[in-house]
Amino acid sequence: MTPAARIATSIELLQAVEASGRRPADAVANDFFRARRFIGAGDRRAISDRVWGVLRNRRRLGWWIEYAKAPATARMLLAVYLMMFENWNASGLAQTFSGGKFAADRLIKEEEATIAALEGRSGTHPDMPRAVQLEVPDWILPLLEERFGDRLEKELAAMAGNAPLDLRVNLLKGTREAAMAALQAENFSPQPTALSPWGIRLQGRRPVTSGPAFKSGLIEIQDEGSQLVALAAQAAPGMRVADICAGAGGKTLALAMMMQNKGHIAACDVSAPRLESAVVRLRRAGAQNVERHLFAAGDKWVKRRAGTFDRVLVDAPCTGTGTWRRNPDARLRTEEIDLLELVPKQAALLDKGAALVKKGGRLIYATCSILPAENEKQIEAFLARNAAFRLVPHGIDGLDGPMLALTPAQHDTDGFFTAVLERIS
Repeated sequence: MTPAARIATSIELLQAVEASGRRPADAVANDFFRARRFIGAGDRRAISDRVWGVLRNRRRLGWWIEYAKAPATARMLLAVYLMMFENWNASGLAQTFSGGKFAADRLIKEEEATIAALEGRSGTHPDMPRAVQLEVPDWILPLLEERFGDRLEKELAAMAGNAPLDLRVNLLKGTREAAMAALQAENFSPQPTALSPWGIRLQGRRPVTSGPAFKSGLIEIQDEGSQLVALAAQAAPGMRVADICAGAGGKTLALAMMMQNKGHIAACDVSAPRLESAVVRLRRAGAQNVERHLFAAGDKWVKRRAGTFDRVLVDAPCTGTGTWRRNPDARLRTEEIDLLELVPKQAALLDKGAALVKKGGRLIYATCSILPAENEKQIEAFLARNAAFRLVPHGIDGLDGPMLALTPAQHDTDGFFTAVLERIS
């Protein structure tokens, strides 16, 4: 594709994302490119990187366009992004927005006026509100200040960066050394992760799913922080384990690997499509000790199995604030009502999971959130209402504290929280 065609296609994709409401941008992009298979891998990557750049700076770009008294259309968002973050000038934009074949339509007078007013501006302005400068919703800023204090700007800067691609070796199929050798044979440059004993890291978005290492089940895509959640469960061969928010099975696969396919795992969820999507992954990984269960209204599954599991993982639905560097659009899609609705659901799931744990067994609570209300405060409230459990160390080498609280700035992982609770009576 020509540079002009890439920009025109970037505008199309950004329009689709902006019109999608609360649908995640990566899902929109997947559908967008699936319908345009003629776009090559290099062009897809360049277009996606540019659109994700706009999403990472969406509040500041919108503020500047409003400052220029213009509507924040996809065309203007991309044009101002090119000026402020890729050093384009007004003349270059006018030439690229040429209206020619495969190029974006010509700039109209109002757009030219906006570009002229903003040419040479930087990304910030003294009048810009702090929440806009930090690219977060207004309502969440006080919660993040409570969480991070004077480290907030550093933490949010890390969340605004590009995430690496983390993989987990599947020990049912081979060793980490064998997986790294297989990836090197595919012309990747793998590095072992710092904290997870199973982790492999690649820089940037790489097409690993089309190669033999992935297709054979030797590797799975999984952030290092997510791997540490599974590691904290300390699941062992012969145990009975329940993953009651299993989703598509990422942590279930890691648990099956830890158990060497010995014992029993119940992978549960309220979504049939999510559980169905786990089937292919389980098969590819060679996980043979997993039973799937769909929770339904009036379900007596928990009651009948109360007190029978050695480990119960509650990977609770959450705001996903820890994944912002992968999903920058989620910053603006997440609303205060989401948090207010999620907190009681998380508490209910903790109680449901607790009912399944036998004496001496452990309840592992995890989120991909960085907000105290979904993490430490949930654990404090649970222990206050449930004297049968105690907090125990998470057991991850090299990480301090009774609870695991990972962030991109401190650990170079996504933001994950994990607490391990043991039933004592």
